[in-house]
Amino acid sequence: MFTMKGKTCDWELVIGLETHIEVLSNSKLFSGASADYNPTVSPNTQVSMVDVAMPGMLPVLNEYCVEQAIKFGLGINAEISRHSRFARKQYFYPDLPQGYQISQPADEPPVVGRGWVEIMGDDGNPKKIFIERAHLEQDAGKLKHDVHPSKSFADYNRTGVALLEIVTFLDTKNPENNSYISSPDEAERYLREIREIARALGVSRANMEEGSMRADVNVSVRPVGSTEFRTRTETKNMVSFKFIKSAIEYEARRQIEIYENGGTVTQDTMRYNQGDGTTSVMRSKEDALDYRYFPDPDLLPIEIDDETIERIRATMPELPSATRARYTHDFGLSEYDAARLTETTDISKWYDTAVADNASRAKGVANWMISELFAHPENWDVKNEKSGIVNEMRIITPSDLAELVDMLGENTINGKQAKEIFIKMLDGESGTPREIADKFGMKQMTDTVAIEAIVDEVIAKNPAQVEQYKSGKVGLLGFFVGNVMKATGGTANPAVVNEMLRNKLA
Repeated sequence: MFTMKGKTCDWELVIGLETHIEVLSNSKLFSGASADYNPTVSPNTQVSMVDVAMPGMLPVLNEYCVEQAIKFGLGINAEISRHSRFARKQYFYPDLPQGYQISQPADEPPVVGRGWVEIMGDDGNPKKIFIERAHLEQDAGKLKHDVHPSKSFADYNRTGVALLEIVTFLDTKNPENNSYISSPDEAERYLREIREIARALGVSRANMEEGSMRADVNVSVRPVGSTEFRTRTETKNMVSFKFIKSAIEYEARRQIEIYENGGTVTQDTMRYNQGDGTTSVMRSKEDALDYRYFPDPDLLPIEIDDETIERIRATMPELPSATRARYTHDFGLSEYDAARLTETTDISKWYDTAVADNASRAKGVANWMISELFAHPENWDVKNEKSGIVNEMRIITPSDLAELVDMLGENTINGKQAKEIFIKMLDGESGTPREIADKFGMKQMTDTVAIEAIVDEVIAKNPAQVEQYKSGKVGLLGFFVGNVMKATGGTANPAVVNEMLRNKLA
């Protein structure tokens, strides 16, 4: 069911996603020009004559991009087509210098066929989202409208960069076979899963902020319990999880209001307006026939053998879903903690290095990473070769955090001291956690005889509070603990202090 205007209504969402990720490769899909596209590069400096369709310039397929597509296909449990080909998708737009896009035809097998990924459904249970295909195609250029007050400019640096378009599957002939995305939250979980698979495999940076991951969002609504698939709209080129969720919510409400007022939803391509969170019609939605696909005469068909597939499979690392399962099964982490620690491959590698298969420190390391390290995103530098938390002075390495957690487990330091050591490391203090603790005298007081003497002194100085505690005001225990900790400079073992006070005050 869908929540509308603060109440539950009798409509449900059917969401389809077409996700484009830029394939990591040194050169473009059909030319030798650099594929290291980023907005800081000067316009039109990474363009070959093939990219801008100069006469007589023929495309040559980048085999590595095909292998990257195969690797991603294996990561989403997909069928790999042994035979596929490229076609010309006809449409005109100023950022497309050829007048067509080299893609893979919609009615023929792409490199990557039917597959699936698993996400957490809104009901808290695992849910398979089926994928129809993932096909290779070339990216278009980028139009710039803010350079001149009356002119637009075209930057073709991105033209020809390899894209992998991943399309979710909806079985319109057999609705009972569907497990589709049915809420904005599920859409976000699906996209995050696609992103992390692509990153873990080294297939793409899949960074929405830089445009290396984009999504077209298809939305339709239908009455709860219906098996009919109604007319959908498509909101193009979404580059933010937040905006994608907002667009889905607005478009669903818009369609529901149309139906409830007796109207009809038309199949349109929409644009999302970031300012007010609304969608508006951009143009009528095209069908595959509108693009007039035909086989590209300059490119041979792609032939993929079993040996190539198995060679690529053998190089694949552990995928995020398997890593999450390992964390929950082997280390007893919650689903939430496991998900946070697999948001990127760099984070999960950092965590694994810190834990070093020592299950006794697994939960402690997870807690510190999620509650403390992630609180300093400006210091998280995934490009750093040590993959650590950094600032101008220092890197907190996995071994640093492991040592800090071990010191807590040994009762060498208490939680307050651990936090102080952590802050000193962030501030650039040299030395390991043990060395910093020694330097600043931050060792936990564990001498029970000495602690007992201070406890007795605090009790003797506060007879009124003792009587109140014994009369039932047990909340005063915190008063006594605070005074003991103050008297010891915060170095006493809190657990020992609490237990000793309870026994004596009883």
